[in-house]
Amino acid sequence: MSNVHSDTENYDMLDGSNQPAQEPLVKKSQTSTKLVSAPIRRTLFILAIPVLGEQLLNAAVGTFDVFLAGRISHTATAAIGLGAYVAWLGSMIAMLVGTGTTALVSRFEGAGDRRQANRFANQSITLAAIVGLCIFLLIYTLAPWFAHYCRMTGEAYTITVNYLRFDAIGLFFLCITLVGSAAIRGLGDMRTPMAIFAIINGVNILVSYLLVYGPGPIPKLGITGIVIGTVAAQGLGAMLMILVLARGRTGIMIQAPLLKLRLQDVKRILNIGTPAAADGAIMWSGHFIFLAIISRLADPQQSQILFAAHIVAIRVEALTYLPAVAWSTATATMIGQALGAANIARARRIAHEAVMQCGLLSLFVAAFFYFGADLIYDVMSTDKEVRLAGAAPFRYLSLLQPILVIAIVYIWALRGAGDTKYPLLITIVGVNIRILTGYICGIVLQGGLLGAWMGMFADNIWRGAAGLTRYYRGKWVHTKV
Repeated sequence: MSNVHSDTENYDMLDGSNQPAQEPLVKKSQTSTKLVSAPIRRTLFILAIPVLGEQLLNAAVGTFDVFLAGRISHTATAAIGLGAYVAWLGSMIAMLVGTGTTALVSRFEGAGDRRQANRFANQSITLAAIVGLCIFLLIYTLAPWFAHYCRMTGEAYTITVNYLRFDAIGLFFLCITLVGSAAIRGLGDMRTPMAIFAIINGVNILVSYLLVYGPGPIPKLGITGIVIGTVAAQGLGAMLMILVLARGRTGIMIQAPLLKLRLQDVKRILNIGTPAAADGAIMWSGHFIFLAIISRLADPQQSQILFAAHIVAIRVEALTYLPAVAWSTATATMIGQALGAANIARARRIAHEAVMQCGLLSLFVAAFFYFGADLIYDVMSTDKEVRLAGAAPFRYLSLLQPILVIAIVYIWALRGAGDTKYPLLITIVGVNIRILTGYICGIVLQGGLLGAWMGMFADNIWRGAAGLTRYYRGKWVHTKV
């Protein structure tokens, strides 16, 4: 069983002095929270629903951006799609802090030590600001390379580079919001992050719509309006998160002495988060290489059409992916607290229940995708060629939705326990499967978009099988954080 108190007994000084720390404003939690004693099925569902609401709102924003871009041109759709992939890179890097934060906060909360949970939450906020700045500098610098790599030329190149550089500003703010949310969720509070992201997404949609179409005195900015809406909303979200944490109503409170980084705390956060961040970075790299395969399936003009069709599919697939993330987030919190309370039997049951609940939802989504493929592409793009290129392959994609849920839930469950190294190995193998299979079926065998997607299908099948196997064997319950 994990020894969560092993190196904290002599490390409770809030100000780094040799004097005993004053009692923090956040009260120490009582023995065990409801999350380690309430019925698993009901508790998991209650925790997942707010996160699902948040995830669906996030999906609505991404889908709405693609919808707006689809009314401008397929070039705009391609630029928005590439921007989404680059933003995903930013969120993957944020996992460097977020994964460790959730694992540690949930463990200490499950062990009844709110004071230590609050300390690690504060350390994570400082780390989030540092990581967010690094993300901004990285993406701003590499924006031209991203566009060139995906064969963007002329106007498409200019639009894409400008979009990526502006969006990089928002990713700095998003990093703070994501890590703050990770800390709050570690306590089992799923509603507060949902409320913050609801505001972010509402502002994003409203501002983007107004600046794209420019009604009345508002300037009509086209695709630039979309990214301005995104950055404005993410900046607001970071301010709201800091305000919530400063008031301390969630059970976590920002305290200036605790924000000063301590090497021992940073190591513990990063020891858990580094494999998860590496996992995310490798996965993103694989997906980005996969994008290069998509952009090379035909001549540059036709490839942009296939690229746009791919972006529509990935955005719409969020109807499966994001609910799976919602249940996975609830699963990670419950498993962390169960292990902190030394209830191993309970921890083992949680992910199985999550797969059952979310898996049922994925069956309905899969049916909608299969029978509604033509309608989905008609709504998402006014370009007839994009619709013709994407609708038929999308039906095959629908069949993989339950497997996608299995892959996501079990791998996130392992991370919630602090077992982040094995998921990293799963990702390394999966990325190679995706790239190799996609290249052979899509380019060598000239299978077009469906051929390339065979790599995506094979990757998800591998990840689902490997994640389930690792979880079932149960070695993760002994992971120390």
